[in-house]
Amino acid sequence: MPEGIHPTVPNSARIWNYWMGGKDNYEVDRMAGDAYCGVAPNIREMAVESRQFLIRAVLWLAGSRGVRQFLDIGTGMPSYDNTHQVAQRMDPKSRVVYVDNDPTVLRHAQALLTSATAGFTDYIDADVRQPKVILEAARERLDFGKPIALMLMGILGHVKDYEEAKAIVGRLMEPLASGSYLVHYDATDTSADLTRAQEGYNATGAIPYVLRSPKQLKAYYQDLDLWTPGIVSCPLWRPEPDASPKPTDVYGGVAQKP
Repeated sequence: MPEGIHPTVPNSARIWNYWMGGKDNYEVDRMAGDAYCGVAPNIREMAVESRQFLIRAVLWLAGSRGVRQFLDIGTGMPSYDNTHQVAQRMDPKSRVVYVDNDPTVLRHAQALLTSATAGFTDYIDADVRQPKVILEAARERLDFGKPIALMLMGILGHVKDYEEAKAIVGRLMEPLASGSYLVHYDATDTSADLTRAQEGYNATGAIPYVLRSPKQLKAYYQDLDLWTPGIVSCPLWRPEPDASPKPTDVYGGVAQKP
């Protein structure tokens, strides 16, 4: 077993992979995932909708906004339509840097997240609580003189202290060029079932995740210009024209640095 990978302790990245229909998980993850679903059945839908939000956001940024650089922190397990795949469909020369400190994620990312020939994909082994480390490594891989899309997808809930979570966003955005973007989502405390399920999961000994209110999430975007429709349930963020989106308890948004 590779160092740092614990098949007897539930892992949020592997559980999320299981909910999305992936196979990179262990029995302990499937048991924890099923137990969670038993209390909050809509968690599978949340997992799928969060990925669809990522896809729409990256397509919009790479297409309508011309963004060619992405810094994706808290990558999670490789799945379908990962950030670099979506961005490089729009422009094969897009540059994507992933950041995670989970050995399971890093092992799979290095094996599966291969770049288009013309593009660039790389990985940084670091924790979201280490913005200085992340930024120093990212400077070697991305051009900080041009806009970068900072992606914090479902990761800030793992920062237990709310003030620290807000400060991390500020420190990560501060050196990015004007015109850069923050792309973010997190599960919220808008469902009693989800809150109960999360409390049960946190009690398993896995890395805990804090559910916060949409109002609290909005504070992450302080001093940034939120794009329409603001901080909303992910299915409601710029849905496809023929879609009939149903709100769920994962909220996200996209904002731009003035």
